[in-house]
Amino acid sequence: MTAQRKKQKMNRLNRIAGQVRGVAQMVEDDRYCIDILNQLQAVKAALARAESEILKDHAACCVADAIASGDQREQEQKFRELIDLMERARR
Repeated sequence: MTAQRKKQKMNRLNRIAGQVRGVAQMVEDDRYCIDILNQLQAVKAALARAESEILKDHAACCVADAIASGDQREQEQKFRELIDLMERARR
């Protein structure tokens, strides 16, 4: 992962952390439940975008490197990791 991509990811994750702190403050302030739920939906969407970006990087770097290496064991491991991840996401 390039330094620029890492910085972008860290910025995105820091924004999400700020959103979560904001939601906690809304609960502390006894804000209207629907407002809190709307913010939670925004946090979930932001996390999904972050997850998607990291998954794309994994495919572009780690998986591509395993394929290029020609090492069948490494290729199978990367494939197994992706399958396990998708199975956990369905639960």
